[in-house]
Amino acid sequence: MSHQPNLSTNWKKKIHEVIYGTHTPAGKLFDIILLIVIVYSIIIVMLESVPWIDKNYHTFLNISEWIVTVLFTLEYILRIISIRKPRTYVFSFFGIVDLLSTLPKYLSLLFVGSQYLTAFRALRLLRVFRILKLARFVGASNNLARALSASKTKVLVFVFFIIVISVLLGTVMYIVEGPENGFNSIPHSVYWTIVTLTTVGYGDISPQTALGQFLASLIMIIGYGIIAVPTGIVSAEYTSEMNRRNAGTDNGRACRTCGTEVLRKDADFCRICGSNLNED
Repeated sequence: MSHQPNLSTNWKKKIHEVIYGTHTPAGKLFDIILLIVIVYSIIIVMLESVPWIDKNYHTFLNISEWIVTVLFTLEYILRIISIRKPRTYVFSFFGIVDLLSTLPKYLSLLFVGSQYLTAFRALRLLRVFRILKLARFVGASNNLARALSASKTKVLVFVFFIIVISVLLGTVMYIVEGPENGFNSIPHSVYWTIVTLTTVGYGDISPQTALGQFLASLIMIIGYGIIAVPTGIVSAEYTSEMNRRNAGTDNGRACRTCGTEVLRKDADFCRICGSNLNED
């Protein structure tokens, strides 16, 4: 009787290593296969939206979609049963994405009548959520997310500065050009300034006076310089984050309790749930 719990724990541990970890050959192979299936499923959704392809190959696409849905369902179930705290995964970002990318095909069985066809078509679009599953395979995405979080104050200050500049220059353009040249109000002029600063330039409004054109030229030049500022801020934070992590990054381990990626080789406890990482 005492041997049974160990047997159950062992196969769950093995599944956890394969699904959540990338430090074993089986884990790497699982990720490669999952990546192929995700890309294939996205291609199916895209092809299904082309009328002549759906008309000629509807049966094939439908069968393929069912096969993919069953595979994703098995993956979702295995992810739940292979960790100690399933709720952590179920209500996590990737858990919700996995559920949204699996449900539509099953829910389509409930909408069999022609009166539900429109709702069914809208429901199928939820399958595009599968593209978010690809984020699992971008290891640098965690670094980028931390860099964005670390630089958010600087970026917000920069955005506030841009708003102030836009209001000031928009007001000046309203005074210089006036309603007769399309600058009907200050908000309208601020809109033109923002469009010009971001180098979009719709062309729906354009300055007619020499002074207005000169100011517009300055705003365009400022716009090109402005583009580089937030990029530099985030890049600096990203470099700092990479330098901090290079001191001791882990190679593909994941917490047995909640499935969170382990970031450091010398980590003894999970940074999310606090579980002992060295405990079998």
